[in-house]
Amino acid sequence: MYKLVIKGGIPLSGNIKTSGSKNSTLPIFFASILADSPLKLSNTPQLSDVSTTLRLLMDMGSHFILEEDGSILIDSSNLNNLIADYSLVKTMRASILTLGPMLAKYKKAKVSLPGGCAIGTRPVNLHLDALEKMGAKIQVKNGYINASAKKLVGTQINFDLVSVTATENILMAATLAKGITTINNAAQEPEVTDLIFCLRKMGAKITGENTSTLIIEGVDRLSGGEYSICPDRIEAGTYLVAAAITGGSITVNNIEPDSLRSVIGKLIETGADIQTNKNSIKLNMKGRRPQAVNIRTSAYPNFPTDMQAQFMALNSIAEGSSTITETIFENRFMHVPELSRMGANLKLEGNTVVCKGVKSLTGANLMATDLRASASLVLAGLAAKGLTTIERVYHLDRGYEMIEEKFKLLGADIQRVQH
Repeated sequence: MYKLVIKGGIPLSGNIKTSGSKNSTLPIFFASILADSPLKLSNTPQLSDVSTTLRLLMDMGSHFILEEDGSILIDSSNLNNLIADYSLVKTMRASILTLGPMLAKYKKAKVSLPGGCAIGTRPVNLHLDALEKMGAKIQVKNGYINASAKKLVGTQINFDLVSVTATENILMAATLAKGITTINNAAQEPEVTDLIFCLRKMGAKITGENTSTLIIEGVDRLSGGEYSICPDRIEAGTYLVAAAITGGSITVNNIEPDSLRSVIGKLIETGADIQTNKNSIKLNMKGRRPQAVNIRTSAYPNFPTDMQAQFMALNSIAEGSSTITETIFENRFMHVPELSRMGANLKLEGNTVVCKGVKSLTGANLMATDLRASASLVLAGLAAKGLTTIERVYHLDRGYEMIEEKFKLLGADIQRVQH
């Protein structure tokens, strides 16, 4: 087991390059199930969730080659085990994305009900109801989704809630369905658009990207091809907040500023000077204490739930009071007690946290609970006085590539140690 040891109080400075997006890589890996030939993916991040996805696909009969240039060639064209087993699915909720592709191509699937982050129930009924409308027969028994279909048929899908994974699952299933599928109230996240672009390269007929209505005309087969994964906007946003919370100045490269509009807007509100160009964002806090900002999470293009915890760390040491309201997931405030142990003044009221900024946090021994919560603890540790240790760093490794190495490049005093 490893822990991070952070000596806080150093303003960050320098340049870093954003890695490929975790939330794009996983669905695109699962999209390889639809293809009749190998898919070559570049800009894939080295993360434990990516390794878990590859293990799950190999368990189902996929083969992959890690190329010399770091790209991954994955061949899922001939699966021989149409079961996504609990032992792998339990660690990662995105595994539900095997369901749509398997059902579309092989007419049957058995997928364990997902696990992953400990943040609320994240219901799968949106996925199941939509697939049933497309002609699937579904039974949930002994913790597994058992699905079969003679043929998936295109139809109108109206989601009650905006859901990224439900949009992605039905989008993939519809590519090989008979006729036209229309998805209303579809998620518009950049990662959904990335999946659409990749599916198009594979031969899918999809229109409506970056809108809430997607129209998919089913085709007989999809092929492989080559595709480069988009940059990780949440990773980029996390490093920008790290610079703001430490009063530093950094440039984040390989990122489209447009994908982070809501986050950049809030950082400007905190008092940060921000300059953007086509593929980079520069933030300079000039040593100032940030101003408190109110946050309300919502579906893209509004403020992302995956940046909520990081802004709570920022608001903890900001000047003034603020509220942070979480509308996407229940139970996504597990960082609150940990930040409070560092001296943060936080009060939980239903799905809102009231933050009263304190002048400084104090280092403490902390426990990571989920991916983004653990990132907020790292940011708090970078800003705090004294030494902070964070245990269970495997949560961080699910979504941040070499996090301590990147922070070291920016001047942070951070070590990964075995204990």
